[in-house]
Amino acid sequence: MTILAYDLGASSGRALLGRLVNNKIEVEEIHRFSNDPVQVGERLHWDVLRLYYEIKQGLVKAKQLKVEPQSIGIDTWAVDFGLIGSSGELLGNPYHYRDRHTDGMMEKVFTAIPQTDIFERTGIQFLSFNTIYQLAALQQNGSPLLRDAQHFLMIPDLLRYYLTGDMLNEFSNATTTQMFNPLTGDWDGELIERLGLNRSMFGQVVQPGADAGRIRPSVSAELGVGNIPVIAVAEHDTGSAVAAVPALQRPFAYLSCGTWSLMGTEVERPVINETAYRLNFTNEGGVDGTYRLLKNIMGLWIVQELKREWDQAGRGQSFAELVKLAGEAKPFTAFIDPDAAVFLPPGGMEARIRAYCEQTGQQLDRSPGAIVRCVLESLALKYRYVLELTEQLSEQQFNGLHMVGGGIQNKLLCQWTANAIGKPVWAGPVEGSAIGNMIVQWIARGELADIWEARKVIRDSFEVEHYEPAEQQAWQDAYGRFTQVTGL
Repeated sequence: MTILAYDLGASSGRALLGRLVNNKIEVEEIHRFSNDPVQVGERLHWDVLRLYYEIKQGLVKAKQLKVEPQSIGIDTWAVDFGLIGSSGELLGNPYHYRDRHTDGMMEKVFTAIPQTDIFERTGIQFLSFNTIYQLAALQQNGSPLLRDAQHFLMIPDLLRYYLTGDMLNEFSNATTTQMFNPLTGDWDGELIERLGLNRSMFGQVVQPGADAGRIRPSVSAELGVGNIPVIAVAEHDTGSAVAAVPALQRPFAYLSCGTWSLMGTEVERPVINETAYRLNFTNEGGVDGTYRLLKNIMGLWIVQELKREWDQAGRGQSFAELVKLAGEAKPFTAFIDPDAAVFLPPGGMEARIRAYCEQTGQQLDRSPGAIVRCVLESLALKYRYVLELTEQLSEQQFNGLHMVGGGIQNKLLCQWTANAIGKPVWAGPVEGSAIGNMIVQWIARGELADIWEARKVIRDSFEVEHYEPAEQQAWQDAYGRFTQVTGL
């Protein structure tokens, strides 16, 4: 059975065909495209119509290969959304989560709704770009979009709506809004109304694996394809990535590694208590009714921005070359907290890293290798910090860490992560989100029995690289300096 998975990240997207042959998964990438935000004046937007064009191109490429998939699933990043008016058309251009329109909005919301109340209702960590604060910013600014909006759709919901004409909200992504109540299993109407928002625009929430309609006739006619079924997968890409973790059983710890790093464990019930609130952990929806108890960590975004900056200045080198230089640079010269707010916006990343080091009394060499090494070492050490918090909060001990996602192609980071946490790292599969997308489709179609059979098939289908910890004393000493410098 051949299916089509669209996996859109913050910087690129791809369309992949998945085949289940003799209980092994075969993956074929048929289309890849960049995901480029657009700056308009002071605002930063997603080019969502271009993304929809690329979704359709994936179907065109499949047709050129003489393949008509039995179903389609779409996963993307979280928190961002579009608003649909009474005519069924998109109102305005969706904001990018790195846009500055949410600056100061968390604090303004907390004056109306206590922070503890929001956490008790949603179990979601506090990030300045969460959907709740984006909507609050529109409300604060008197945006006509909210006045005219009839439907609220997250980005994958929106792309799916364009394909099918059906408007549904998918569970894993809905939980990231910080407006979904896991205790009731639905939108928190009281919270939404206290924000001054219209509860009726938040629609039916469906679980991963739900039937989400079929390609609408106009799209079928335009592309020359059938009315292919569309499945609501775990549409938050991390939810799909965690579904693809090739673990044997719970408990297990995972790190989904890409532009963002998301570390946590899979639990059957959300963990909403004082400790989770204090540590700013989150409970995001998963597959099969589970929750992902996790914490966001800034991932390879900082290195991506450094590369972009150096490319523009004519000093460009490939990621592989930068990682090689980092491996050759002197170890443990300086550390940053990758999650410091200063590293969130795009642009001027090298200068901000230098300023951070100066403010914390550290000296950082000017070479690209030294700068990238500083970032990668700091990421690995931050992973240790968050893994220990995850063990504390979940009251579980993990015997190692599963790493999935594109970031695991950075073998240096995988090894340094093993060194930092003092435990084995199992890295794979690379296309975690896309494979998780696929297995939810196969489970929905009855080709796989459940998530555990799917994880066994993944283990049998893809190579998982094993990294053992090394240089333990040096990394232990570095961790002490890292926590001191960062104030963690």
